[in-house]
Amino acid sequence: MLPYNPPPHNRLDILYQDAFLLVINKPAGVLSVPGRGPDKQDCMISRVQASYPDALIVHRLDMATSGILVLALDADTHRQLSRQFQQREVSKQYIAVVTGRPTPTAGLIDKPMICDWPNRPRQIIDYEQGKPAQTRYETLEYMPASDTSRVLLSPVTGRTHQLRLHMQSIGHAILGDGLYASPAVIAAAERLLLHASSLSFPHPANGARIVIESAVPF
Repeated sequence: MLPYNPPPHNRLDILYQDAFLLVINKPAGVLSVPGRGPDKQDCMISRVQASYPDALIVHRLDMATSGILVLALDADTHRQLSRQFQQREVSKQYIAVVTGRPTPTAGLIDKPMICDWPNRPRQIIDYEQGKPAQTRYETLEYMPASDTSRVLLSPVTGRTHQLRLHMQSIGHAILGDGLYASPAVIAAAERLLLHASSLSFPHPANGARIVIESAVPF
């Protein structure tokens, strides 16, 4: 296991803010919430709470994933937003760069998942005991020079490592994925090429639809 070495914290990259919620751009390499041990206390929620002490995290991104992260600024907003995520009222889209050229170029990956307990935090496909997991994908661009594709991923469910495992399971691992890709694919990028690029949800205070976009850094 590599030592935890998050990027330095200079300032919060705020994408949206009002009296009820805060949406930030999480850099790759930093945990969403504290991990186990004193060396894993530097995380996005602690960085946010240094400036917004009442902030509560609503959902998480993998440490290696960058992009949109939503936080509530009061307990009632937190309850409402958490319910929206649980009831799939939140539309999420990610951009990834994967090996090869998916065929067909768009589709639905429907493969149940469960934690691989002896090797956690890794997840595995398990058709008998796994929980339902679905991901829609669409190829945006094929890059023949590197035999890689830029894809749009829209998770229907929100399982741990779902996008990473689902793409690997159809033979198109995400570049830089230290958990599910081969050594060559890990070495092909300096980081996991997965970014939470778009998020849409009803505002908990007035129901108006909010659409948040984040530029892809790769």
